[in-house]
Amino acid sequence: MATRTLYPAERGNLRLSFEYFPPKTDEMEAQLFQTIADLSVFNPAFVTMTYGAGGSTKARSLTAVRRMIGEMGLGNTAAHLTCVGAPKAEVDAVIDEFLAFGIRHFVALRGDPQGGIGSAYQPFPGGYENAAALVKALRARGDFEISVSAYPEKHPESPDVAADIDMLKRKVDNGATRAITQFFFDNDDFERYLERVRRAGVQVPIVPGILPINNLTQVQRFAGLCGARIPQAIISRLAHLEEQPAERFKEATHIAAEQIVDLARRGVRDFHLYTMNRSPLVTAVCDLVGYARAPAQEPAVELPIKAVARA
Repeated sequence: MATRTLYPAERGNLRLSFEYFPPKTDEMEAQLFQTIADLSVFNPAFVTMTYGAGGSTKARSLTAVRRMIGEMGLGNTAAHLTCVGAPKAEVDAVIDEFLAFGIRHFVALRGDPQGGIGSAYQPFPGGYENAAALVKALRARGDFEISVSAYPEKHPESPDVAADIDMLKRKVDNGATRAITQFFFDNDDFERYLERVRRAGVQVPIVPGILPINNLTQVQRFAGLCGARIPQAIISRLAHLEEQPAERFKEATHIAAEQIVDLARRGVRDFHLYTMNRSPLVTAVCDLVGYARAPAQEPAVELPIKAVARA
């Protein structure tokens, strides 16, 4: 049974990337690398491994990156890097380790405040003061890819979207080559943001971050922390299915696939999926949208595309 596809003649023009986070236990490590293997059939343009603020996951991130490149042959791995809670020399040493592993793509981030999300951010004494400074330091080391963050609904610490865009422009002026957005669920928010970014003179690719909703309660908590809004229409589609996992899975698949389909119809060609280190829902979304597998496999389900939900 063939899946419904977005643009049968053009789907190869849509590019994917996936985000993973370092595992805390042996069981989580096994799940992570099984997920990476499962999703590799979609030939992602690159994959990223996160890095905790202040290096809180430094050892696990380094180990995961080393294995991804050395054992799994993922030369397109990008390493996240933050500048919170560490002096420049310590951050520079981590950069050197990543470069020694073969990393040629960094995701440069400021990182969450040391006191946690919601607390006041203070630059570390003798450290890089923000992501723009970190990008500048990375660019001085070589000609490799540098991705940075972007916020269609603004960063929760920013006074307004204009301030966010000004920071994005500073990061790009310092050498960033791509921006990946915080997850969002209303494509109109992304389109308005993109228009403002282009008017500000920022021309690097702005890649939408897509978060398939494995767990509505968890995603609502994430959204509250990062200032993202979940439209009521989406909440209504999922909230009554908490005790029906199969139906909830199908509906969550529809929601993420519909968002990608709508963005593609608006001209977007690159998508960054937050996997939460789990492959089933991400796989179902990619199959429903019509991403080609390599080697070709039959998708598990065929689901019709609905209209995009907006609130």
